[in-house]
Amino acid sequence: MPKRLKVLGLFSIIMLLSFSLIACSKESGKESEAEKELLSAESEGLPEKFDEEVTITTVRHVGGDVTFKDGETIEDNVHTRWAKEKFNINFDYLWTTSGPNDAFTTKIRLALSSNEKMPDIIALRDTVDQDLVDSKNFMPVGELFDKYASDTWKAAMAEDPSVWYPYMRDGEKMAIPILDYAYNGDPVLFIREDWMKKLNLDAPKTIDELEKIMDAFVNEDPDGNGKDDTYGLALGFKNALNTWMSDAGWIFGAYGTMPDQWNLTEDGKLENGSTNPAMKEGLATLNKWMEKGYINKESGLWDETKASELFTAGRAGIIAGPHWMVDWPLPDTKANIDGAEYRAYPIPTGPDGKAGRRGTAINNGAVLINKDADPEVIKAFFVYQNYLFDHYANPEEGGEFEHGFAEGYDYLLEDGKPSRDVPGGTIAAEKYSLTFDVARIPSLQLETLNKLADGSEPETPFERKVKQNADVNPEIYEAAKIVIDQKDITMPSMFTGAPTETQKSRGQSLDKILDEGFNKIIYGELSLDEFENLVEKWKSSGGDKLTEEVNEWYDSVK
Repeated sequence: MPKRLKVLGLFSIIMLLSFSLIACSKESGKESEAEKELLSAESEGLPEKFDEEVTITTVRHVGGDVTFKDGETIEDNVHTRWAKEKFNINFDYLWTTSGPNDAFTTKIRLALSSNEKMPDIIALRDTVDQDLVDSKNFMPVGELFDKYASDTWKAAMAEDPSVWYPYMRDGEKMAIPILDYAYNGDPVLFIREDWMKKLNLDAPKTIDELEKIMDAFVNEDPDGNGKDDTYGLALGFKNALNTWMSDAGWIFGAYGTMPDQWNLTEDGKLENGSTNPAMKEGLATLNKWMEKGYINKESGLWDETKASELFTAGRAGIIAGPHWMVDWPLPDTKANIDGAEYRAYPIPTGPDGKAGRRGTAINNGAVLINKDADPEVIKAFFVYQNYLFDHYANPEEGGEFEHGFAEGYDYLLEDGKPSRDVPGGTIAAEKYSLTFDVARIPSLQLETLNKLADGSEPETPFERKVKQNADVNPEIYEAAKIVIDQKDITMPSMFTGAPTETQKSRGQSLDKILDEGFNKIIYGELSLDEFENLVEKWKSSGGDKLTEEVNEWYDSVK
């Protein structure tokens, strides 16, 4: 995951901002021929199925979370066959990558630098390469979305209009955001419940109470092996202090700031959270925990996944991360350790009663449309995605997606009732879709889990599917309820625009000043009193100019 340069859209930001969207303005002659044709066409609506087959060219990273059955591939599978039968649409993958995510980024950048012809559609996961957006290879999409997107898709996008901001250029929307579920990455604490019971410990409400638990986990042999080999907290801050799993952001939230992002101050301005004086208290806390052995000495060298292995191996008793960690990777803990239990707990408060957690985006990537794409191809994309928002995102009773994406993949019907007992294991066929997770209405998932956690019975196909999945690892109910119950402590990144000139030219060097200095403070190699000097160096090296640019953007949208 990226660091503070990542631009975020967030569901909760709409509660904090009052704004109107930047109007889309077009200069005469700026549109491509395809765009002109589409926008000037009469509004007779999109077809349900194309008379002649339409082929959409694209590219794709096939990550480890994408699995296949019966010899299927990303090019030929239950989803591609469905699109062909349903709409007469083919997907032509010009190339794919596998392995680390940066393999795809590298391939895209090489294609861009060598002026290779771009595919019709590029769907990008997580952080969108802004050089692609700026490459002039892709067309503005705002008016196309307004004309061709279904009401369901538009309503989902309207839950947080700021999701468009990272892809705005001179008033134009240059990419269509891929929506994720709201609060999907907001962290809770997961604690080894069997250790808590064995040591007769109470639920922590404050940072001080959490420290006592960590001390017991380190010094009272919670795993009973007679060895001094356990830690209190699993952290991985190689990439960032505020990150998607094995997170440390909540520690700073207890003192009133959130690092690696832009926060709103009391005077209505945006500041880099890593420069707020409250950072000093958070760094002092981590330094103390490092000295006491509550966190592993390797934490600064570990990424998010590597750090989580300390917990799943049974060597750490606490980890912070999203509610869905009960599906992955936490079950490895039970597989590795007989009798292991874990439970979700709220984010604790600091000495002044403050609590804060990182706020995560409902923007999980974006779709770029080639400026030279055939109009029928563009229509085909909207036909395809509209249908999925209208019929998959919140399925209707008796509809084709009532029980899941595809029978024999993510469910099996037994006597008319859906089951997850699919021979050979379930396959997440929805991951084959152009936008990775098919279609998501941001507010739906956590609201449903919260409802079910309160004991309500599922009433819709979506709610029944959520319950069916959640019942596999029922710890998710309590975790999701905590996320919703603590939504007021969410601290969203308030800068969600495209990278500023200073970010593009000096962002990495500015990050390095703070990152290296903070790591040295945590490890005791640099005095805590050097914090102010680090901040001053950051400001004088371009941080003040960056802050000015970020606030100019904020003033334009607030």
